[in-house]
Amino acid sequence: MVFRDFRFLVILRVMLLAAAIIALAVLLTQAKHIITSIILGGIIVFQVYDLIRFVERTNYKLTHFLESIRHSDFSTSFSDPGMGKSFQQLNQALNDVIQEFKSTRTEKEEHYHYLQTLLQHISIGVIAFRKDGKVDIINNSLKRLLRINYLKHLSELTKVKEDLPTILLSMKSEDKMLMKLFIQDEFLQVSVYATMFRMRGEDFTLVSLQNISSELEEKEVESWQRLIRVLTHEIMNSITPISSLAVTVNDMLFERRGDTYCLRKLDDEDIDSVETALRTIQGRSQGLLNFVETYRNLTRVPKPNFRYFPVKELFDRNLMLLKPKLEPHGIQCSCVITPDNLMMTADPDLVDQVIINLVLNAIDALKSRENPLITARALTTSAGRVIIELIDNGHGIKPDIIDKIFMPFFTSKKEGSGIGLSLSRQIMHLHKGTITVKSLPGEGTTFTLMF
Repeated sequence: MVFRDFRFLVILRVMLLAAAIIALAVLLTQAKHIITSIILGGIIVFQVYDLIRFVERTNYKLTHFLESIRHSDFSTSFSDPGMGKSFQQLNQALNDVIQEFKSTRTEKEEHYHYLQTLLQHISIGVIAFRKDGKVDIINNSLKRLLRINYLKHLSELTKVKEDLPTILLSMKSEDKMLMKLFIQDEFLQVSVYATMFRMRGEDFTLVSLQNISSELEEKEVESWQRLIRVLTHEIMNSITPISSLAVTVNDMLFERRGDTYCLRKLDDEDIDSVETALRTIQGRSQGLLNFVETYRNLTRVPKPNFRYFPVKELFDRNLMLLKPKLEPHGIQCSCVITPDNLMMTADPDLVDQVIINLVLNAIDALKSRENPLITARALTTSAGRVIIELIDNGHGIKPDIIDKIFMPFFTSKKEGSGIGLSLSRQIMHLHKGTITVKSLPGEGTTFTLMF
């Protein structure tokens, strides 16, 4: 085996080359051996070439190894039996690296197939596409939703909705919207949510589309039922005494004589009773008209006039406006804005209305509380959205009514109209934002506005 050892073969080649060079030098001193010298010179050139190739075989092996990695050819193996320990270690290292790449590729393929299976299994439609509209991923749920068999480019979605490709391409990260689609004589209301990510140096947009028509219909029916119960309750509260007093007045003014009605003769007491009853009917009727007018105003919130302004300006203005309401109850109010120069885009007049409604509710919740405190806090999310929180340490909201507080005309206060929070939610929807509440009875309430 020593005759196949790399070191031995290199030394042998060098010695043979040296011997040939010495022999050539000797022959060149004798003119009669010119042809032999030429032949020996050729042998020397060949020996040099062979020695270089033999020494560089490691470079060829490494080149072959890197080419195998580049082309994902993991079937290659390296071995040089009898070439010495250093070559054995090199071949073993190369084979180990190829095996590791092979295992990693197999693991990635399994992971890819797992994600593909998961993506195709979920019931929400998902599509990922590049900036140019080329579709990279689409699952079966989206194909079923949009009634399509395949999709290579977003431009093909014009047959579903003419401006659908433009809408999807214009969506940014964290954007969400409710879209109405009419597909094959079926009306769909689709919730759309987008996020962006970067992969292989290229930007991608991932959009989920979910048909929420049945959920919206269920919520709509539930909302109508709640609203009808409230309207019925308020109207019956006014109609019942009006009807009862109308019957009473009719009995006091008229009496039946056979088939005809005759006007009674009234004394002063009866006249006073009739006048009181009519005034009561007038008052209840006016109250009912005011109730209907309030409901009409609730459905006619003006469109926002957006401006870019400092949040501090919003807080200072409302604190000054509500100061006369806060001081009589000894309520302390603190404002925290992060960063101090935080700006937001909204309609300041409409946002003022929301802040005022929430602070007035907090004032009611803080009555008879020790060390009453309202904290207004503003900050931004990682996505750049502005959040305003109004926190009080009042009595809190009972768990059994917290899901009803945004319902029109629902109120737990004796003097409340029940439209403040409902109006606030409408205003936030017009700003493409949300209003949420968290409350612990006896500890306090937090209203969160997200713009």
